[in-house]
Amino acid sequence: MPPKDDVEVKPACHPRACAIQDCLTRNNYNDAKCQTAIKALYECCEVFYERYGDEAATPSCPKPKLLRLKMRQLREEGK
Repeated sequence: MPPKDDVEVKPACHPRACAIQDCLTRNNYNDAKCQTAIKALYECCEVFYERYGDEAATPSCPKPKLLRLKMRQLREEGK
């Protein structure tokens, strides 16, 4: 679960989104090297939508339906 302040900052989960950008920049935009940062953002967004509902919005997170698909894919890859 992400730290409370990552969900509560304005915009929500923004530090996680910035971490992805930093990672991509450091790794020549190779997203395979940034999967930990991407997963951390998705986890923060999952908590955000659980807390505030699917109607909530933040520019840092994908739409709830897409997020649920991505989280399901990540969990299946982890098996």
